[in-house]
Amino acid sequence: MPTEPVYRAADERYDAMTYRRTGHSGLDLPALSLGLWHNFGDTTPLETQRAVLRRAFDLGITHVDLANNYGPPYGSAEANFGRVLQRDLKPYRDELVISSKAGYDMWPGPYGDGGSRKYLLASLDQSLARLGLDYVDVFYSHRPDPSVPIEETMGALHTAVTSGKALYAGISNYSPSQTRTAQRVLADLGTPLLIHQPSYSMFNRHVENVAEGESESLLDVVGDLGIGTIVFSPLAQGLLTGRYLSGDVPSDSRAAVGHFLKPSALSETYLTRARALNDIAAGRGQSLAQLALTWVLRDPRITSALLGASSVAQLEDNVAALSAPPLTDDEIAAIEPHAVDGTGR
Repeated sequence: MPTEPVYRAADERYDAMTYRRTGHSGLDLPALSLGLWHNFGDTTPLETQRAVLRRAFDLGITHVDLANNYGPPYGSAEANFGRVLQRDLKPYRDELVISSKAGYDMWPGPYGDGGSRKYLLASLDQSLARLGLDYVDVFYSHRPDPSVPIEETMGALHTAVTSGKALYAGISNYSPSQTRTAQRVLADLGTPLLIHQPSYSMFNRHVENVAEGESESLLDVVGDLGIGTIVFSPLAQGLLTGRYLSGDVPSDSRAAVGHFLKPSALSETYLTRARALNDIAAGRGQSLAQLALTWVLRDPRITSALLGASSVAQLEDNVAALSAPPLTDDEIAAIEPHAVDGTGR
């Protein structure tokens, strides 16, 4: 039986990727990172995952983002990435930024969900075991838990860092005021808050807005505090791609599955806006997905955008967004009437 060639990373892997400094830290992240929320569970062939992960690294994507319950089933994305890491990427561990999170439902009972110290630190140990690692680069509180004092949740992140099981602390899905409190508590403990991970896209612009009960936007807070920002769902679960522009629902699409994206999202209002944005993209020589990525990265407060590629071809198409010229003021103005918060909900 022939022996499989040993993976060797491309010598030119750092030649084209853009790297951005994460807030006031010393950590650079690629402008586009690889998120393993979808497509890396046991429902996707491992060889497909290997191909995407290796090609991503060859393209200079050094950051891989996970969470304890990514799959399906829960934990399988971490376990599968751990297999690829052991098989292909282990020699390059020090060139990789690997993150994981805990905060949502993971295992039964009162200690498998939320923001308690018990859950977060137990989950981190389980994540490290699945990944086959001694530490992750970033460990996040995946969501705020109003039933737990924020001092306890941030204290668990502080312990993760001081114990050497994480290099940096992050938060995800926190409001502007919660972000300020989290940063203050961590700073008092002596651990900086590195990064925030919110959702953001042309059709989900909540980070720009001042919500009811808040006095400032999330982007204003992270900019003021010097916190990095990595955004998930920059393509709005596929609404900002060409998959649905015909009005049909492909059988293998997220809308067909109906978990996070419902067929009802494909309204006439959505189609009118998406098609107009697609025309603007075509005028720039871009796909709609590429324009959507260029648009979220236009703000210097955004450190990186997470891709959820299901194939090498899709990954390469998305990364090509980085070779496009920056948006002009006129192009941003032309996009604005069609990039409406709440589209597709």
